[in-house]
Amino acid sequence: MAPLADFLLATLPLKSLGVPYEWTHYVPGKTLMSTPLEVFPALAAYLVIIFGIQAWRKNRPPLKLQFLFRIHNAFLTSGSFLLVALMMEEVLPLVYENGVFWGLCNVKMWSERLEFYYMINYYFKYIELIDTVFLASKKKPLTFLHVFHHSATALLCYAQLNGKTSVQWVPIAINLTVHVIMYYYYFATAGGARIWWKKYLTTFQIVQFVIDLFVVYFATYSYYAANYFPNLPTFGSCAGTESAAVFGCALLSSYLILFIQFYMQTYKKPASKKPIVNGKANGVANGHKTE
Repeated sequence: MAPLADFLLATLPLKSLGVPYEWTHYVPGKTLMSTPLEVFPALAAYLVIIFGIQAWRKNRPPLKLQFLFRIHNAFLTSGSFLLVALMMEEVLPLVYENGVFWGLCNVKMWSERLEFYYMINYYFKYIELIDTVFLASKKKPLTFLHVFHHSATALLCYAQLNGKTSVQWVPIAINLTVHVIMYYYYFATAGGARIWWKKYLTTFQIVQFVIDLFVVYFATYSYYAANYFPNLPTFGSCAGTESAAVFGCALLSSYLILFIQFYMQTYKKPASKKPIVNGKANGVANGHKTE
């Protein structure tokens, strides 16, 4: 039973509207953004655009864009919420009925609906690239973490769609949950709200990657143990291609390292000592502020 999905299908009868098959199923070469000739030029264009905007605004005042920024974030927080809800009503009954390992590794976890949800999540990653356009237009600093994470995640979703990894629903669902909170935070603060839990949002992102890595490393180990090292203990093989599994492990590992580094730089800075001038440490000497 999937009441939410059934309701949406009844409301939006895709078949009766004549929607092409490749719009609702991932067909390499036919589905939008399903070939390297589409993906890599799009990501290259992303880099050119954001650094081009940054150079263009260098000697100009920052743009406000608050209204558009709030619409962008409202769309992504609500869209992420809807998508994770649809995924969970598809996944949870299967895991409950067949067990956790089956739910992580069985080829039947690649259902038609999950494939469609993965496609929508993949397209969300291109919409999320607009985050950086706003940052560049507002003359905010473009950190390596931000630019790398945004572009590489689109590539990661592309690789997992092609590799048909059964375990990918776990990192996708957690990532969507994080994005519900994160984009709400950006939406609210852009409207003037003062929110105290930004630090904990970063902590949640780090926890996300720890869970992701535990699951994808387990799935990758299961695959290699079952197929190449039969003497190793394993519950069985895991569905998906080797290249997609290795790429996912490597990229998620880099995310964890980069987010921990960001957390340490942002929230664990040593307290700056105020200079002592004439026996006073109030930062003011002879009527002038000391830096």
